[in-house]
Amino acid sequence: MNNTTKQTVKERILSATKSQWIKFAIIAVIYLLFVIWDNNYWLLPGLLLIFDIYISKVIPWNAWKHSKNESLRKIADWADAIIFALIAVYIINIFIFQNYKIPSSSLEKTLLVGDYLFVSKVSYGPRVPNTPLAFPLTHHTLPFFNTKSYSDWPHCDYKRLKGLGDVKRNDIVVFNFPAGDTVALYRQDRDYYEFVARNGWEQVNRDKRYYGDIVARPVDRRENYVKRCIGMPGDSLHIINNQIYIDGVELPTPKRAQFNYFIETTGNRFSEKQFRKLDISKDDQHYINEYSDPVDAFNFLGIQPNESGKYNPVYHVPLTQEAVDFLKKSGWARSIHIESDAFSDGFTYPYGYETGWTRDNFGPLWIPKKGETIVLNKENLALYSRCIVNYEGNTLRRDGDKIYINGVPANSYTFKYDYYFMMGDNRHNSLDSRYWGFVPEDHIVGKPLLIWMSLDKDRGWFDGKIRWNRLFTTVSAQ
Repeated sequence: MNNTTKQTVKERILSATKSQWIKFAIIAVIYLLFVIWDNNYWLLPGLLLIFDIYISKVIPWNAWKHSKNESLRKIADWADAIIFALIAVYIINIFIFQNYKIPSSSLEKTLLVGDYLFVSKVSYGPRVPNTPLAFPLTHHTLPFFNTKSYSDWPHCDYKRLKGLGDVKRNDIVVFNFPAGDTVALYRQDRDYYEFVARNGWEQVNRDKRYYGDIVARPVDRRENYVKRCIGMPGDSLHIINNQIYIDGVELPTPKRAQFNYFIETTGNRFSEKQFRKLDISKDDQHYINEYSDPVDAFNFLGIQPNESGKYNPVYHVPLTQEAVDFLKKSGWARSIHIESDAFSDGFTYPYGYETGWTRDNFGPLWIPKKGETIVLNKENLALYSRCIVNYEGNTLRRDGDKIYINGVPANSYTFKYDYYFMMGDNRHNSLDSRYWGFVPEDHIVGKPLLIWMSLDKDRGWFDGKIRWNRLFTTVSAQ
């Protein structure tokens, strides 16, 4: 740098206006607070960049503003505004909050399909992205192009900044789907490991026409799920006849939780008005009498033909306890039967190991806790091998009765993460920890705080499509 340039920079600093210094001070303080929050002091040189942007101006940041080409100035002005907005949204989404839409019924009737949520990242502390280089406002796939929206390099290890609190029991939590580390691109709505357990590795990985390519995804690019935290690190969880027990103590069922029931009517089919009264969506209105062979189900349930020798209409629907109590008093139902385990497929975590557990009768299962040590055996490996290998990055091998972790003989293992057990409130219609296991702490995304919009897919815009009573209500109030 020559003397003239040095003098020019010095003059710029001395001639900086009060407004420039105020802007620099505000941005510098915000940046410094972020560096302290992130506990990464290697970022401090960024203050020099901020100083140059607002004060010294060695780099010609706004050179395009002095162009004689008016069209170029307009294009550059728009580009500058768009880039600034994208960066701002990117930072807000990563560190403050993001928008989330409820896509499935797994949490009904607490959260409904069509609810739009503000999810707080600061409630549990935002994570530093594993894949910081990504196209803004996308998760893992670029729309239209159908390609990855992020770069695998650079890759950052798990780090969570200080938050306002920790995950608590009964919190509704947004998290990255743990089994989403491997995905069949044509069947992204299903668990790859379930496909393998049911159909075999070779069929899933070779049948490209049905499953598509099999890809791996880093933690922060796995699908976002939302469930209720039922089990905490160190808990022993047991489900007996749909009732959850933690360390032997009964855990109250959420007020708006629902289970599947078979409703035999008193003779007439339900009207849409009756379904609305019971708060049953169109997708959940299953009319059993129209099935190809419903008599076996009727016999199993103990439903008998009426006086004319025919069966009354029978529906298979999810109901809250409030709806069940209403039905019993309404005179609409001849009989009500809760769906038993016999109607589930019996496929639960861990795949490939016979536990005898089912959807409604599961466990007992100990939930791993950071710093706790277990003695390794055949049963433990079935339950915790995904934690050891997939989530905590070790290699694991069995040779007869011997177990090797990272090539070293081991008869015990100490966990480095806390884990959680998540379930949906729609207990018979939720793919949750009963099917794919634990949620590691590094998969926790945030806490839903507010419902800012809610749209009923079954109704028109002039027929109650907007659920006005849910707008701007807190998730904790549901």
